[in-house]
Amino acid sequence: MIKSKIDNNMKNKIKNRIAFFYILPSLIGCILFIFIPSIMSFLLSFSNWNLLTDIKFCGFENYLELIGSKEFWFILKNTLIYAISVTIFATIIPLILAEIINSKIRGSDFFKTAYFLPFVTPMIVIAMIWQWIFDPNIGFLNTLFKLHYNWLYDKNLAMLVLIIVSVWKLLGYNIIILLSGYSSINNQIYEAARIDGSSRITTFIKITIPLLSPTIFFVLLITTISSFQVFDLIYLMTNGGPENSTNILVYWLYKNAFEFFNIGKASAIAYILFIFILTLSIIQWKLRKKWVINEK
Repeated sequence: MIKSKIDNNMKNKIKNRIAFFYILPSLIGCILFIFIPSIMSFLLSFSNWNLLTDIKFCGFENYLELIGSKEFWFILKNTLIYAISVTIFATIIPLILAEIINSKIRGSDFFKTAYFLPFVTPMIVIAMIWQWIFDPNIGFLNTLFKLHYNWLYDKNLAMLVLIIVSVWKLLGYNIIILLSGYSSINNQIYEAARIDGSSRITTFIKITIPLLSPTIFFVLLITTISSFQVFDLIYLMTNGGPENSTNILVYWLYKNAFEFFNIGKASAIAYILFIFILTLSIIQWKLRKKWVINEK
């Protein structure tokens, strides 16, 4: 009996060592490309450095300069407008479309593919297509509806264009996630509601949404985080213009780091954004208990 216990212990140790060697490459990658850069960028946020001269410690100067800057608050406002708008519309619209597709309409597989295709399309292709659509001179939209808007060159319209493109790109992914949530709902519940005379809209509001709330919460959370981290769309379509109207925190971080060579300030922006996203995620996590089913 003692011998069998020793053998089991030896087997468990061998298994643990084998498992450790399997995860070792990923662990080394995380340490080299995530943990160490995160620590270094945090330390750099308390310094002045332009990539050429020596690093000089400056304490909280970068953070205080940002908080006291009108430009920071203006860009933060842009970021909030963009992120909140994208989160709301990229959750509500996919939810409605997922309900329609789940109702077994003809060609549902085609619609799933069509909606998901933009999500896997490279952003450079998407940016080029939408720039043509919203071009003020030869653009498809202005030509089709005989409009005369400058769209991407108008500070009052450029942000709206970016929100539309972002929501369009996220539709497919969020629809697929929501449809996977539908599969966990028992069809007998819908049959009982139908027997009781419940209309389709009432069933959707009072049955589908509550039962789908864990999936909706997941979609809300990941869409919020990704919306605050957008960069490529801004870089390719507007470069933060016109007149800074589409400049958001991640793009401003990039400009400070690689155009103005103010690495310390860029690092401070990164950690302010990190704290902001973390705070919002914690708030969403706490509030989920009030509306997500079976959460305590």
